[in-house]
Amino acid sequence: MTQRRYESELFAQLEAILLISDEPVTIQQLVKVTEASPTELETTLEAIQRDYDGKTDGPVRGFQLRHVAGGWRLYTRADHADVVATYMVQGATQKLSQAALETLAVIAYLQPATRSRVAQIRGVNSDSVVRTLLTRGLIAEDGTEEHTSAVRYKTTDYFLELLGLNSIEELPKISPLLPGVDEASKLAESQE
Repeated sequence: MTQRRYESELFAQLEAILLISDEPVTIQQLVKVTEASPTELETTLEAIQRDYDGKTDGPVRGFQLRHVAGGWRLYTRADHADVVATYMVQGATQKLSQAALETLAVIAYLQPATRSRVAQIRGVNSDSVVRTLLTRGLIAEDGTEEHTSAVRYKTTDYFLELLGLNSIEELPKISPLLPGVDEASKLAESQE
């Protein structure tokens, strides 16, 4: 492999790794997976950084590579924070399926709630939907139930932020919208 091709391949490998990383990647981690030397890695990462900053032939990119916390990580540029925030809020709510919205509503109103409790109320298995909501950061684990050891779930601060709420108490009351919901909830609790 020629030196130029090797450098190009290393550049592409590092971009791929950085793209999927949600925390800074250290030189030591990169040495293990690329088998490149620390010096080669530093040089290539700095070249990527210059490229993204428009200091080569190309334009300034919407993202940048930063050296932070002892590693390297991709970030969106602060110049585009408004449009990124708008996209995140709209994208997160637009892409939730009906099943995910139902599951999220059950957890939000009954939290902490177990998967079995959600399944009882929805009438279908909700395991994959719960995993999706966990992945998106809308819900989080909240310990386990004493008598069953079932994991309990609650909504996150990110969920509140997306809805523009300060606390879960600001959710609209569901009882006036669905007469009999309190009785249904009590019935579900008694069957557990």
